[in-house]
Amino acid sequence: MSPSLTAFELLAQIDRRCRSLAADLPSQPILRHSWSGIGFRLGEHWYVAPMDEVSEVLHEPRHTHLPGVKPWVRGVANLRGRLLPLMDLCGFFGHELSTVRKQRRVLVVDHDEIFAGLLVDEVLGLQHFAQDSLEPTPVGDLDGPEAVFVKGRFRGERQWQVFSPFALTRSAGFMDVAI
Repeated sequence: MSPSLTAFELLAQIDRRCRSLAADLPSQPILRHSWSGIGFRLGEHWYVAPMDEVSEVLHEPRHTHLPGVKPWVRGVANLRGRLLPLMDLCGFFGHELSTVRKQRRVLVVDHDEIFAGLLVDEVLGLQHFAQDSLEPTPVGDLDGPEAVFVKGRFRGERQWQVFSPFALTRSAGFMDVAI
């Protein structure tokens, strides 16, 4: 240490040299808010359900058939001590469920007092989209009974319709299971 510099001045000099030689930080990417959901397929249509509307995804469980119910009610299964009604979502919309049983999955919905399993052809895992890329579904674009449960769409490699299981559980037709 030079006798003419105090300890503080020496530290200040070292700080200035370090700052002049330091590389700039890389530019930070602009954060985009993302939207995540569970992707699934019904026939030839691709849907995505909001993450907070699906409590879990299961393989098709063994179930007991119920008498006196509509054909799209597949039966009831025991899920960790709770009775899980299984509903064939394709059948509810008037379509045929895929014959490939290995790919079928159940989306479990637990909303208010409704606990139900929605049987779908295939689950394609977690899907992520930029929040600002959500488009409203044009009037007349969807023409099936599922249209009232679609809350928009995302476009990408394929078109993903945003399907609301909560809206489905609030519909009178879904709750009317008796013949």
